[in-house]
Amino acid sequence: MPLGETIMAPATPEGESAIAMVRVSGPLCLDIAQNAFKDNSSEPRRATLAYYYDLSGKTVDQILYTYYPEKSSYTGESLLEVCCHGNPLIVQKISEDLIKRGCRLALEGEFTRTAFLNGKMDLSQAEAVCDIITARSENALNVAQKQLSGALGERINAFSDKLLQIIAEIEAYIDFPEEDLPAEQLQDIQNRLLELIANFEELIITSNYKSLLQNGIKTVIIGAPNAGKSSLLNVLVGEERAIVSPEPGTTRDFISEQIMIGPFSIRIMDTAGIHETNNAIEQLGILKTITKIKEADFYILVIDSSVPYPILSQEILEYLKKENTLILENKVDLPQFTKNAEFLVNYNWCKISLKTNVGIQEFRKCIMAMFQSNIVKMQTDNLMINARHACALKLAKGYLMHSIDALTQNIPGEIIASELREALKALQEIIGEVDNEAILDKLFSTFCIGK
Repeated sequence: MPLGETIMAPATPEGESAIAMVRVSGPLCLDIAQNAFKDNSSEPRRATLAYYYDLSGKTVDQILYTYYPEKSSYTGESLLEVCCHGNPLIVQKISEDLIKRGCRLALEGEFTRTAFLNGKMDLSQAEAVCDIITARSENALNVAQKQLSGALGERINAFSDKLLQIIAEIEAYIDFPEEDLPAEQLQDIQNRLLELIANFEELIITSNYKSLLQNGIKTVIIGAPNAGKSSLLNVLVGEERAIVSPEPGTTRDFISEQIMIGPFSIRIMDTAGIHETNNAIEQLGILKTITKIKEADFYILVIDSSVPYPILSQEILEYLKKENTLILENKVDLPQFTKNAEFLVNYNWCKISLKTNVGIQEFRKCIMAMFQSNIVKMQTDNLMINARHACALKLAKGYLMHSIDALTQNIPGEIIASELREALKALQEIIGEVDNEAILDKLFSTFCIGK
């Protein structure tokens, strides 16, 4: 995909709509505007009403186009955005004509990749473009927008500047082997490296939560049969998604739905009731429940307040922590069973009646508070990194730790400086300053065509 070619692609999803857009980037843009639209003015960055004429001179559609000159566009090349009526046939005719005029169909993410290669954004910003498109919650969108603004790149550049300063100080002594670093300077360098490691660790932790915001927080509803698990799912979804019956064991498989609770996107799962049974099918359902418990991020334990506390196995209790579990005491409208034994003390509890809708709003506040305290607090200035960034930071951290060990063992400065330069290289991979074609191919293959 060499720079200098003219690429095109529809930038709106397939299907009928009021308006559709086709994007063109490359040196042929101005020629296309002048010939396909019969417009010699092509005033930059101004939407212009015109007709699109194909190579045979036939009118394809009345369109609105905007021309962006080189270096003043999203890609850094001449760019043309053509808005036509949202008929798939019209989009197809325009696309076919553009190809006849010398354009080629863009690959996944090629517009953004071109912007990156032309220095319009760093690699972390390019990734943020994809994150914005796929964000499923308000928090995920906020994090992606922060990254698109260049906040992560600025943070990585600040780390790199500090590291370069340390490298320069160490290399200043390499040409003078008879002179050792003064003890106070040696200690200062170690302290600064330790500070960088702490900064790396602070960001690395956030990678565990990036997928929660991007893909949805996996939350499992668990409890004994007839506690109200399926009723809770139906209330949250807003429809009769799960069958509700007074007969125990009605739910024998898990049911999953994607919902929004406040700014959070939740992948919530209703599971089979946990209890002793000789029914082979129910046993399979309970085994699947345990599997989902092991995979989940958060838990809602529904208990029936009119009966004794449920008996939970140690295998299940191992995953239910007070930080990630909300206990929902259902059926408060019924006569309460007097419970003497302590049960999950210090956990967050919420009383509710799913039959009479008492406590529903309070429950929503409780679960949102649980997500808020466990996820939002893990953000670093609204920054959350992905797995690729975390891998690079872990690699850089390892080199810094080796360097600290080397400093304490009087290993030659050349070796220490080499370790630090490897750490610097790992940092620069985050923002794409290290040329790695394989990384770029893998990253941009996840984008949609036209972006």
